[in-house]
Amino acid sequence: MNKKVEVVLEFEKIKQSLIEQVVSSLGEKYIRTLKPATDIETVQERLAQTDEAAKVLRLRGEAPLAGIHDVGMALKRLEIGADLNGTELYQVARNLQVARLFKQFIMQFEAGGIDMPALTALAETLVPLEDIEKQVLDAIDETGYVTDSASLDLRAIRGALVRSEGNVREKLEGIVRSKSASKMLSDSIITIRNDRYVIPVKIEYKSQFGGIVHDQSASGQTLFIEPQAVVELNNERRELQVKERHEVARILKELSAAVEPYSADISENTKQLGFFDFTFAKARLGKNMSAVTPIMNDELRVNLIQARHPLINPDDIVPNDIYVGGDFNALIITGPNTGGKTITLKTLGLLAMMAQSGLQIPAEVNSELPIYSRIFADIGDEQSIEQSLSTFSSHMTNIVQIFKEVDEKSLVLFDELGAGTDPQEGAALAISILDAMNQTGAQIMATTHYPELKAFAYNRNYTMNASVEFDVETLRPTYRLQIGIPGRSNAFDISQRLGLPDDVIENARGLVDEDSADLNNMIAELEDMRQQAEVRFEEAVETVQEASVLKRELEEALAEYEVNKNRLLEHANSKANAVILNAEETADKIIKELREMQQQQRSNLKDHELIERRHQLSEARPKTLKKGPIVKPKKVNHEFAPGDTVRIESLGQKGELLNRIDKKSWQVQVGHMKTTIKENNMTYVETEKPKEQRFLTTIKRDSHVKTELDLRGQRYEDAVHQLDKYLDEALLAGYAQVSIIHGKGTGALRQGVQDYLKGHRLVKSYHYGAANEGGNGMTVAVLK
Repeated sequence: MNKKVEVVLEFEKIKQSLIEQVVSSLGEKYIRTLKPATDIETVQERLAQTDEAAKVLRLRGEAPLAGIHDVGMALKRLEIGADLNGTELYQVARNLQVARLFKQFIMQFEAGGIDMPALTALAETLVPLEDIEKQVLDAIDETGYVTDSASLDLRAIRGALVRSEGNVREKLEGIVRSKSASKMLSDSIITIRNDRYVIPVKIEYKSQFGGIVHDQSASGQTLFIEPQAVVELNNERRELQVKERHEVARILKELSAAVEPYSADISENTKQLGFFDFTFAKARLGKNMSAVTPIMNDELRVNLIQARHPLINPDDIVPNDIYVGGDFNALIITGPNTGGKTITLKTLGLLAMMAQSGLQIPAEVNSELPIYSRIFADIGDEQSIEQSLSTFSSHMTNIVQIFKEVDEKSLVLFDELGAGTDPQEGAALAISILDAMNQTGAQIMATTHYPELKAFAYNRNYTMNASVEFDVETLRPTYRLQIGIPGRSNAFDISQRLGLPDDVIENARGLVDEDSADLNNMIAELEDMRQQAEVRFEEAVETVQEASVLKRELEEALAEYEVNKNRLLEHANSKANAVILNAEETADKIIKELREMQQQQRSNLKDHELIERRHQLSEARPKTLKKGPIVKPKKVNHEFAPGDTVRIESLGQKGELLNRIDKKSWQVQVGHMKTTIKENNMTYVETEKPKEQRFLTTIKRDSHVKTELDLRGQRYEDAVHQLDKYLDEALLAGYAQVSIIHGKGTGALRQGVQDYLKGHRLVKSYHYGAANEGGNGMTVAVLK
């Protein structure tokens, strides 16, 4: 893949877009050296890493890689015995912290049963050095400043230094405020010169004021003098400053010595973090492009589904299916200018380079691409004044070079093959070049305006015609690629729609040779057949979809019926068997009583009669019931009384007995109506026992809930879940209002938070924070 092809196919622009996605210069280094790989194992490994990174972004929103630094130069200085400064040490420790947190982050997926083999294997190589990380970060802050907590001596020195500076300023303020000195001063201020506190004195009072002169104003009228009264105090302050520098230098030396033995591990960690940054940048770019991971093959088979050129606005581009290989190895595209022929060439070439570089491609799932050893592109007008080369000569120079380097695993892209010379000779030369290029085994895609190449594609089994569609009605290209149909000349149709006289057009038609006319007629018939086939195909797809929906609904209904049927049968069998078992127990009891009566000679029943009756009862019990029994409501023997609840069978309603009218009738309250009902039309209804009430007690917990919630960097779904939980906790804590920090960014999270607050049951109103609170980077919610 030479540099020229990368420029022609605009792969450099893809790399620039990729650079915008990294979070460190380490990731950028990997991008600048990115080249398409030419062996399938390497390509598949790269794509697997990108695919897993894309999965992480879908599941977690982002990876914890912010804050990594290129510490290569610092580690080299450390290796030769130099001490690192505060900034360098902090960056080393920060890299260790990111490496540790990122390794934990990736391993969580494995622990959660989410398979990430490629990223897990890389993350396992990271070496956590938590002791060194903590030692440095406890002593140095993000600005490289050695903090007071770095040592007890440093804390004591800085405390003394603060007191000493206070003494100096207090003494000088007394001088500045004194009446005797005020007339000698140019201004009543205290300033610093040569790292010593001084005051501005008018030059004419130099001898009267006394002290050490450290500087003079630009006008020469003011001298910056250190009064004699503060010289000793300033000397004491300078001594403390020297002690502070020495202690800081000692701490940095000690920390550098602690880091040095692990410089090799830190260097490898840093390289791996840069590679992770690069990998997640690829995933972010793929997400922005709505891209997918292609299937790679080594059989020169292209099957791009709804492919899009990645550098064209998605709203303007028309996706196309592109397939080459198998039945044909060359595609000849014809059609009008500005119809999308060249974009089709560039799309195939650029997507192939992206895939072989481990990038996802803007296409649909299951798109396939082969592994090309080389990609050649003769695209554009490259005439050179310096070399005295015409457009035709420039193209021929490129083609000659391609013939020298092409092999059976190459992709060759020709734009306007044979153009720039006599049409008849150019067409013949184009046909000869295509035949010769096919002999090399390379895959070919070419665009042309020559009608001879349309017929040529029909006469070569390795070639297939294609065209970009043109709408004669609107006189505009549709940018749709039609494989299998060559483009036809639309000059006559366009001229007629633009108003050219019919006799001129008919005369022109007569001048066209018969072969060209037949070819155009054949192409027109093919287009009509294609359009009819597309309509029928769409109708068939719609019918199949409707049938699939109906089939699915029927299957679901049948499954539900089977479940309900089995459940009802099982329930009926259970109840029926319970009834029969109860009957058997009753019968056994009766037989026992009869036997006892017989023994007491109060019955003449014989044993064989008892045994026969018992056998009959046992035989009456079925093993399995095929149909559920019709269960009648159980009659309850009850003597009616006022206040009873009864069911009125003729009305299907419940009522309450008020009083008896006669032996067979009662007055019944049914809803708001009183009526007389016969006793045989009523069934007693047992009153249900009142259910035990459960009381929920809300315990207000201690208010350790913060008054603000930071959602920056989170995905919308995770942020909403956390926000909902936080609002409940804030209400329990008794807060009148809370602050939600969402940042400014693209505004998507901010809009999502405010949309959620708008309909929340606990939120009375909301507004942006004040300017000193973060402005529209924070929303304040007033709780009910």
